[in-house]
Amino acid sequence: MVPVVADLYSWKPTVRTMATEATFTVPSDQFPLGTVFHQLPDVTVTLERLIPAQDVVIPYFWVRGTEVDDVESAFTEHPGVQAIRLVDSIEDEYLLRVEWALDYDDVLTILAETEIPLIEATGTNQQWTFEIRGDDRSDVADFQRRCRELDIPITLTELHALTPVDTSTETLLTDTQQEALVLAYERGYFESPREVTLEALGEELGISQQAVGSRLRGGIKHVLGRTLSTLTARP
Repeated sequence: MVPVVADLYSWKPTVRTMATEATFTVPSDQFPLGTVFHQLPDVTVTLERLIPAQDVVIPYFWVRGTEVDDVESAFTEHPGVQAIRLVDSIEDEYLLRVEWALDYDDVLTILAETEIPLIEATGTNQQWTFEIRGDDRSDVADFQRRCRELDIPITLTELHALTPVDTSTETLLTDTQQEALVLAYERGYFESPREVTLEALGEELGISQQAVGSRLRGGIKHVLGRTLSTLTARP
């Protein structure tokens, strides 16, 4: 697995695309189901399934760690939620069904909009953790970009491919070179015209612009060296 230091690792020194899983977090109070923690701070909420319908997104989710009789009432009103209904209960575990309004901008509606599968989502009174899967890294990048456009405060914490890849190029890069290259690519440093300066990249990384330039040159040298040697070695 590859830890995400600054942002989505939407670039890697490989030409192949592959299915990619990503993990990101959202503060508990920034997600509509997080209203349950106001009354039941010790519970854990786990999304079971996500079913996009014509006018709503319908998630099934488990609430664990409480013995209240009326768990539905623990979810206070929220504009993103149309209705919540208890489906089943086993001791202190409750399976509920919620109708999510598609006109409310949130993580689930963005997932439905971008058609990215939700693998799992778990919420506590600290944060929500979501695991999603895209056909390739660009799908995950599109999801992240859409969340930014709507000011949904997601933090990407993990990203990894589902299929084995040749990591020989990655092993040539230091962690700091890879971090600088990824951030520069994501911020548009390699675009023409450039969308970000070395000074801005340095501020984000907490280093000088000279240090950023040095890391980028070293990383690019290693990547080009590996790529060119591979090309010249082909029959």
